[in-house]
Amino acid sequence: MSRTGDDESSEPPPAGEQARPGKQAHPGEQVRPEFQPADHRAAFSALLEDSAEDLYEHAPCGYLSTLLDGTIAKINTTLLGWLGYRHGDLVGRRTFSELLTVGGRLYHETHFGPLLRMQGEISGIALELRTADGSRLPVLVTSTVKSGADGQPLLIRTTVFDARDRRAYETELLRARQQAEHEREELIRLNATLQQTLLPPALVSVPGLDVAAHYHIASADKVGGDFYDLFPLDAGTWGLFLGDVCGKGASAAAITSLARYTLRAAAVYNPDPAAVLSNLNTVLNHEYNGDDPRFCTVVFGLLTPDPDQGGFRVTLASGGHPPALLLRAEADTTYLPTPGGQLIGVLPDAHIATTTVHLEAGDTLLLHTDGLTEAHTASDQDDDDRYGDEALLDFARTLAPTTATGVVRAIRDLLDTFGTGVDDDTAVLAISVPRPTSEEQQ
Repeated sequence: MSRTGDDESSEPPPAGEQARPGKQAHPGEQVRPEFQPADHRAAFSALLEDSAEDLYEHAPCGYLSTLLDGTIAKINTTLLGWLGYRHGDLVGRRTFSELLTVGGRLYHETHFGPLLRMQGEISGIALELRTADGSRLPVLVTSTVKSGADGQPLLIRTTVFDARDRRAYETELLRARQQAEHEREELIRLNATLQQTLLPPALVSVPGLDVAAHYHIASADKVGGDFYDLFPLDAGTWGLFLGDVCGKGASAAAITSLARYTLRAAAVYNPDPAAVLSNLNTVLNHEYNGDDPRFCTVVFGLLTPDPDQGGFRVTLASGGHPPALLLRAEADTTYLPTPGGQLIGVLPDAHIATTTVHLEAGDTLLLHTDGLTEAHTASDQDDDDRYGDEALLDFARTLAPTTATGVVRAIRDLLDTFGTGVDDDTAVLAISVPRPTSEEQQ
C-alpha cells in the first residue's frame, strides 16, 4: 500500500538515504509538502470532469456564432451576462451588427464585414456593444469564417473580449497626456515671457549707425542664458554688450537678469569697458562663489562718434567671449582678437582683454554667442561636425560689404538651415556705419 506524502514526511529516511528537498531538515523549520504524481493525476481528473459545454458557456470571454447574414445562432452565457440579455432575446432574433453602436455598425458594414469575407478572419478590432440597459460595452472582437468540406462558408464564429479595463486605462493615459501637453504649453508660454524680460523689447536708434539683433531659441522648454543690449550713455556715447550665461533654466535666467542690470549700472558709473566687466566680475564672484559657482562670457563695447574721421570708434572689452567679426567695406573680413580675456565670475580678479577699432562707412561689426559656431551641421550630431569659427569667417566673407540688418538676416537664415543641430541658444548683435546714399546707388 502506497504511503501519502504526509506519511512519508513524518517518517525518517532509510539509513544511507539523503533527505530529499522539501523535507524538514532542521527542528522548527517549515517545509512545503511534496506534490506527488498521484496528486497530479487527481487534479488532472478533476479538470476532465468539466464538460466542453460548460467551458464554452462560462469561458472568460464571450462567444457567439452567426449565420452568414449576421443572425445570431449561438451565444454563450458569459456574453449574455455582459450584455444583460436572455438567450431567447438574441438567438434567431437579432444580428451581431444590431448589438453594435451606430458608429460600430457603420464600421462593421464598411470595413469589418468586407474584410472578413475577403480574408476569412479578422482579429483584434475595437468595437462597442450596446447592452440591454443602453450602456456601452467596449470590446475587442475576433471573427473567423467556418467553411464546410466543400470549402463553402457556413457560419461566422466570433470571440469577444471585455475591454472595459483597457478602455479605462487608455482614457486615463489620454487624459494624462493631454494634461502633460497643457502643462508643457504653459511652460513654453512662461519661458517665452521670461525670455522677453531678459532682452530689450527693441534696439534703440543710434544716429549714424545701422543696428540689428536676433535671438535664436534652441529649445522652448528652457530659458536660455544669452543676452544683449544697446543703450545711450552721457556725452554722446553708447554702450552695448552681448553675453552668455552658463546653464539654462530659472537659475540661468536669474544670473542673466543680474548681469544685464549690473552692466548697465556699471556703465553709467564708469563707462570704460574694462572697468564695466571688472565690476560685473566682482558681483558674480561675490554672489556665486560657493558650492554652485556661476559664470558667463561677455563682450562690452563703448561706441563714440568720431567727428574728425567720421564713423565711430569702438572699444571692446571681452571676458572669455568669442571674438567679434569685423566686415570691412573695402578690405578683408577678420576676427577682432581679445586674447587672455577670462571668464566673468570665476576668479576674484579676472583679466579683461580690450581692443579698439574704427568703423568707417560700409563697415560692419558682428557680435555673437557660441551657439552659432557650436551648432551641428550633420543629423547624427557627432562631436566633429560643429560649424566652427573658420566656417563662420568664410561665411561672413561672402557677405561683405554688408549692413547690420543684412548680416543679421543672413545669420538667421544660416541658423534655420541647421534645424535641430542648434542645441544652444544663439544671440547676434550687429552695428554698421551706412554708406553715403551716392555710394549705395553706385
